[in-house]
Amino acid sequence: MDILDDAINFAVQAHSGIVRKASGMPYILHPLEVTAIAGTMTYDREVLAAAVLHDTVEDAGISIEEIRERFGERVAFLVAAETEDKMREMSPSESWRMRKESSLRMLEEENDVYAMIICLGDKLSNMRSFDRGIRERGDKFWEAFNQKDPEQHFWYYSTVARILSKLRDYPAYEEYVALTEKVFGRRIEL
Repeated sequence: MDILDDAINFAVQAHSGIVRKASGMPYILHPLEVTAIAGTMTYDREVLAAAVLHDTVEDAGISIEEIRERFGERVAFLVAAETEDKMREMSPSESWRMRKESSLRMLEEENDVYAMIICLGDKLSNMRSFDRGIRERGDKFWEAFNQKDPEQHFWYYSTVARILSKLRDYPAYEEYVALTEKVFGRRIEL
């Protein structure tokens, strides 16, 4: 079986029964969207496999070792680059800022274009979801999250935009910046 087909099947099973916290939609739709977005920037099957698997460790209880054994070192590296340390010794709301700062540091330090492509796909998918959620529920949308302050989310997503500016020539990056500015009603200083 092709690595991407195998990864899609694996992700479908891993995310079975899980829903997105803000929308209640089946979770698998998010990694599939991330993969479709990444597919506008690369045809590399390992990168696309990592895109569809990007949340299996963080949100579906799969170990990075299992990803490495089944899909190889490169896919495991890319999944790990997009996996946030949940800091389970603290409550999610208490650890939110520290988790995001750590993720941003890792993204900047790794400076891997393929990790950036997956990150852009992930964050653009989130922005599309945010846009829909705000249109449907207004400010009540933020109540579904551990961090309920939209200003904190703006800080995070605008910092991501600055780090990912290497990808500025891709339409997905342009959409990400425009949608982030629309969702938060503010310009991002790039």
